[in-house]
Amino acid sequence: MTRELFIKDVMAKPVTIAKSAKVTEALDRMLDEGIDPLIALHNTSVAGTVSRQAIAEKLGSKQNSNLTPSALHVASVVDEDFTSIYPDQSINVLVPLLQRYKLVVVYDSDHKLIGQVGAGDLLRKVKPDGTADGVMEDAVTIEADERVVHLRRHMMDDNITRFVVTENGKMTGIVTETDVAIAMRKFREAVTGKHQDHRIRNLLVKDIMSSPIISTDRTAKVTDIVDMMLKKNISSIPVAEKGRLIGMVTRRSLVNAL
Repeated sequence: MTRELFIKDVMAKPVTIAKSAKVTEALDRMLDEGIDPLIALHNTSVAGTVSRQAIAEKLGSKQNSNLTPSALHVASVVDEDFTSIYPDQSINVLVPLLQRYKLVVVYDSDHKLIGQVGAGDLLRKVKPDGTADGVMEDAVTIEADERVVHLRRHMMDDNITRFVVTENGKMTGIVTETDVAIAMRKFREAVTGKHQDHRIRNLLVKDIMSSPIISTDRTAKVTDIVDMMLKKNISSIPVAEKGRLIGMVTRRSLVNAL
């Protein structure tokens, strides 16, 4: 008989950032720790979370073009909508929570922060059965020569966090909110305010995408896909059939399949 698992069996140590910290510090910590989002603290209390997506949107906004990335603070990108659980609860409560939130805060009985749980933490302990064909979701593509300003607009208007990049009908890379956040930070640090509007319009998706792309096929075992995602610390893998993109396996689609 399989042992029942509780939140304390899957939770990780909380990774936090002060609301008063700079957004560049938050982004560096997320990249160093391989995590998204971070828990934002006001003194010792949880104020919300800060994500790579929120930082990408902030750094890409024209309203902030006259400010350097180091002048922006975490408080300006905190999402105060978060949820919490307790260590002795069953992991069965996690699935519906992780379908809505990237991260769940764990409190002890005294309402003290003691941990966090993301999709990766759950998937290390529990994996769906079957093959990629049964857990993939629709994939969205964008052309390599598309402008980054248009990419950002698609991300914000359609709430899309990742695109498979194509060129001449072939998959050449993937671009996510992480790539945008990193690119916007570098751009804002390198280009002065009065030149930004013109220069940013010349920035193309192929200039910021992650490449080469890692893909799988529809018959791949889900357990192998999860292991690859956790080992390489990636949140999604495109699914291809005879070189043609047919879908995407994401951490969220895997959680949905549990």
